[in-house]
Amino acid sequence: MKRYLYVVSLIFLIFLASCSNEEHNPAEQLDTYISLWNKNEFMKMYEMLTDEVKAEYAKEDFVDRYEKIYNDLGIENLAISSTELSDKELSKAREEGIVTVPLEVEMDSIAGPIQFTYDITLHLVEEDNEEETKDWYIEWDPGLIFPDLADGGKIKIDVESPRRGEILDRNQMPLAINDIAYEIGVVPSKFESEENEKEQIAALLNMSVNAIDEKLNAAWVEPDHFVPLKIIPKSAEEKISQLLLIPSVTSVETTGRTYPSNKAAAHLTGYIGQITSEEMKKYPEGAYKESDMIGKRGLELFYEDKLRGEEGAKILIIKDNGDKKEETILLAEKSVKNGEHIQISIDVNIQEKIFSSYEGKSGTAAAINPKTGEILALISSPSFDPNELTYGISQSNWDALMNDKEEPFVNRFTATYAPGSVLKPVSAAIGLSNGTIKPEEGITINGLTWGKEGWGDFKVKRVSTTSKPVDLREAIIKSDNIYFAMKAVEMGSDNYIEGLKKFGFGEKLPVSFPFNASQVSNDGKLTDEVLLANTSYGQGEIEVSSLHMALAYTPFLNKGNMIKPSFLQEDKKGEIWVENVISEEDAELMQQYLRDVVTDGTAKAAKDEDFPVSGKTGTAELKVALDTKGHENGWFVGYPTEDQDMLIAMMVEKAENIGSSSFVAGKVLDILKDTK
Repeated sequence: MKRYLYVVSLIFLIFLASCSNEEHNPAEQLDTYISLWNKNEFMKMYEMLTDEVKAEYAKEDFVDRYEKIYNDLGIENLAISSTELSDKELSKAREEGIVTVPLEVEMDSIAGPIQFTYDITLHLVEEDNEEETKDWYIEWDPGLIFPDLADGGKIKIDVESPRRGEILDRNQMPLAINDIAYEIGVVPSKFESEENEKEQIAALLNMSVNAIDEKLNAAWVEPDHFVPLKIIPKSAEEKISQLLLIPSVTSVETTGRTYPSNKAAAHLTGYIGQITSEEMKKYPEGAYKESDMIGKRGLELFYEDKLRGEEGAKILIIKDNGDKKEETILLAEKSVKNGEHIQISIDVNIQEKIFSSYEGKSGTAAAINPKTGEILALISSPSFDPNELTYGISQSNWDALMNDKEEPFVNRFTATYAPGSVLKPVSAAIGLSNGTIKPEEGITINGLTWGKEGWGDFKVKRVSTTSKPVDLREAIIKSDNIYFAMKAVEMGSDNYIEGLKKFGFGEKLPVSFPFNASQVSNDGKLTDEVLLANTSYGQGEIEVSSLHMALAYTPFLNKGNMIKPSFLQEDKKGEIWVENVISEEDAELMQQYLRDVVTDGTAKAAKDEDFPVSGKTGTAELKVALDTKGHENGWFVGYPTEDQDMLIAMMVEKAENIGSSSFVAGKVLDILKDTK
């Protein structure tokens, strides 16, 4: 029995000894290496290399080379696989202590996909330890990064920037284009009066002398070097001429973004500027570089993805073949994709005419073709110079814009405002549709005020009285608040709100630009009769954008159908947004009344016998509280009576001292005459 136990123990010890000399399976070791590689764990990969490789390549060099190349080339989606070894191949590998396995390597880069096949060799090496174990180690060379690096070479990346798409009007006139610009700089050796010249340059370029000194003191600057300071647009001809009179100043022609309409279309086009760290976080990693320009507002921001395009890139391996001859090997290539042009329905001439008519006053306007729905102009005044913001604005100018009480950065054409009496034709149409209003039926109204029991001290006020019953025509041309308040209360809030919804209130405008939705009230309800009465003539809490106000008049010119706005040039024209808002008969009646407003009513400022215009005035009083006097926003919505091919909804803020709605009506007449 003891002899039997001895034999078993001996066999067990022999088994343990044999196990201690058992090496890893080379396939398992390779799988471990590949797994580390796929996860970019280069430090751990290095530990699996043979001593001979480690002697040739230091750990830091190995790791840094992989990390730099993979980072510079934007390597992602790395996938490495190997051919599975058969039992026969494994047996031979153990016997010979070496095995070579083909690898398939795939990855994505900034220049597109890269894939290659390369052999990897593993050696069975006796480890330096007491157990005298053996293991498999990798015989590495640079060909495992890319095969063409196996016997030397360096990687070069050529990046081609895309041309940003341009923004064009309906006639392909430029709103935002890539035009000649000038990089202004100085050559230090050409200073004749350095401090004086730097002060002149700083004043002309809207930058500080300290900022100029920082650029001049850069480590690379030599006396005869051109030191770039700022890029300015070609349109700044006078400024360029003044700069070039300074002895040290030189200019270099380059390409820049230019906004020919300047302030007139600034809120529409927006502008581009250097991307900020906060903006970079909004996009996938690597989508933008710190030096990239990006849309900041308006169309430049809204259509950034289309306008910017995609960089082209080439990844090259440069090899020295001796005698100063270089061989260039193309590893991967992605063609540049220039940005798409955006063509919109805006007519730049109309845009500039309407903007100029504001003469710096605050307000908003929208011009449309009421038959096709094409948006011809979108105005926000006051404004800012997008060229100045693109090429760098001085701190003092920036502060002036930010502190301006008229808020030039606010985009008024996307905002909503109380419409005042320009809403009355809409209220009339609602009453006609639901039967509350009968055109020939007159209402006897006594005095200048009217209110109901339970309304407390609140009274609806009108501007004039009459001894005759007030019918719909009289109420519209004389803009009678009491008539519309009475009719709104009579029809009730549900019927009135239903009518407003048919005109698109409370709904997002179907246009490919972000507008604020118009509202009926703050909570969307009109359960309070006082609020209902106020709303009927455009006061209360109702708010509408100038574009929506223009669209709300289109049923009168389209047999009762409200036209859908068309903004991009490829948008369909003449589509219906809401069908049968009012009847064709009522639409014709409203056309007549809108003409009568100009000939016999509140819009006589738009009267011109040689150029007939139809429309409606409106004054929205902005009160802080009841029985107080506030600023007045003057409105006019008008169109040429005969052609009916342009309709303008225009609002001027704080117009109480310049004629209010009459002033605006006169402006619209002038614009229509000038344009036609």
